[in-house]
Amino acid sequence: MKQQLEHLEQRLTFKQFTNDDALKLGLTLVDYAKETGVSIAVHVERNRVPLFTHLMEGTSEENVSWLYRKKSVVDHYHHSTQFIAARFEENGTTHSESSLLDPARYQAVGGSFPVRIPHVGVIGSVTVAGLTPQLDHEYVIEGVERFLAE
Repeated sequence: MKQQLEHLEQRLTFKQFTNDDALKLGLTLVDYAKETGVSIAVHVERNRVPLFTHLMEGTSEENVSWLYRKKSVVDHYHHSTQFIAARFEENGTTHSESSLLDPARYQAVGGSFPVRIPHVGVIGSVTVAGLTPQLDHEYVIEGVERFLAE
């Protein structure tokens, strides 16, 4: 599982990532959620500066907290939250139990993905909250794939 996630991160890279790209990526995720009839919260950052945040009808303040707890994991490790969760699971534990990071500020559950530029590195993140961790992960991946296909 971890190997597949690492391959996914290497495959889904960005050539550039401007403020307009952040807006387009965020709107791509919102449109996808509308297509499938779910409500999500979306947050996109570059260099830890928020460039897009939207909470669809049916989401709440709690989702804002989840957005930041997930994106903090990407900021810290430069990998997706799903990858970090899988890495800890491989060792028979969880991120919350064994990372030494405050679970109130860091949650390695699906839904946040790094914005990576080849030969530069991770320069930001795109995060989804509001569904199950697995569905949040699937939505963020679909949104990135749709954005990169344009």
